[in-house]
Amino acid sequence: MEDTIVAISTSLGVGAISIVRVSGDEAIEIVNSIFSGHDLTKVNSHTVHYGYIKEDKKIIDEVLVTVMKAPKTFTREDVVEINCHGGIMTTKKVMELLIRKGCKVAEPGEFTKRAFLNGRIDLLEAEAVMDVIEAKTESNMSLALNQLTGSISNKIEDLRQEIVELLTFIEVSIDYPEYDEANLLTNDRLKNGVQNILKKIDIILKNSEDGIILKNGIKTIILGKPNVGKSSLLNTLLEEEKAIVTSIPGTTRDVVEGSINIGGIILDMMDTAGIRKTDDKIEEIGVKKSLDLISKANLILYLIDSSSYDKEDLELLKNIKDKKVIVVINKIDLNNDINIDIPYPIVKISAKEKIGIDELKDEITNLFNQNKLETKDLTYLTNARSIALLKQAKDSLQSSLECINNKMPTDISEIDLKEAWNLLGMIIGKTYEDELIDNLFSRFCLGK
Repeated sequence: MEDTIVAISTSLGVGAISIVRVSGDEAIEIVNSIFSGHDLTKVNSHTVHYGYIKEDKKIIDEVLVTVMKAPKTFTREDVVEINCHGGIMTTKKVMELLIRKGCKVAEPGEFTKRAFLNGRIDLLEAEAVMDVIEAKTESNMSLALNQLTGSISNKIEDLRQEIVELLTFIEVSIDYPEYDEANLLTNDRLKNGVQNILKKIDIILKNSEDGIILKNGIKTIILGKPNVGKSSLLNTLLEEEKAIVTSIPGTTRDVVEGSINIGGIILDMMDTAGIRKTDDKIEEIGVKKSLDLISKANLILYLIDSSSYDKEDLELLKNIKDKKVIVVINKIDLNNDINIDIPYPIVKISAKEKIGIDELKDEITNLFNQNKLETKDLTYLTNARSIALLKQAKDSLQSSLECINNKMPTDISEIDLKEAWNLLGMIIGKTYEDELIDNLFSRFCLGK
């Protein structure tokens, strides 16, 4: 990190302003060499200065320059931001001047990477920066901002501290075994301590399932027999003609997708081929795709035609296990009233006439506890990397607990406790591999 880096931090194009960001030990000196105005090497930190960017004596642009001195900056290095006019040529010209003066073009995410490596933020907070950028709903934004402020990081650090206390207790019991009943006290205290940590991890993991839904959306498939109105329901929910609708069974032969925002949660909708036995090879492939998607779905809207409900529907519903299901009875505008005894929520609609659609949306919101999620403390893990590490830490703690229950020597359970402590450290970046860091920050945009 010895280089001073530069990048355009705003979208390159025509606009009111464009920001060129510079970070590093020589940031102020390099910008000062092309700036006509105050001497930037002598100004106070966190001040804004009016002037011109010049190449030799030629004016390139009229600018505002913000000077921020280490360590009170995002990267904990000297940072200078040049607010140019938002033209493409002007911005590129400023960039070229800075590069010629000694700046290196920043890699994607390098500013945030430096913030992490310099201890300004931890790894969870760094990932939250990208989540803030990519947020599509208010819930997404709230979740990312909570992670960015360090709420979940503090919880992980607290768990690591509890493990340190247990490890310290083990070391004391090993060094001073002469105390009466030392072994009994060690096992009891270790058992209670590990069980308490496991309970806290289970709560975080359970809450993180909600967090993943808030962040990534609900993978929703519309399932049912042919010609029950699946494509019509998709079009109605999306409010556009996404899928072809005809009265011919088997019209949909491949998965048709679209997204909708319901109560702050994104539903990634998939209309599938109707489930039935068929001699049509193409339709048969579509049916197989539909069945394969069941395992990947968070929610299944099982659609039934109110005029053609039969035992085949019941058989299909029996094959859907461990999934959240809403049974949607369609075509109620045809006055075909049916009663079904099944252990799933039932909503009656007419996709064609747009009857019952609001009730269906309400049922989806209730099923995923959206109202409760919005009032809860949104301190969840929201990416696969951190959740996988937390699950590995839980496995190590359970292994340690098993050793304690089997009254094995405490130094055996100590190995698993140290592994759990290390894994929790990897979540927040207290321990990490260079390759992981490079891959993570490469997903960031330039200038961030």
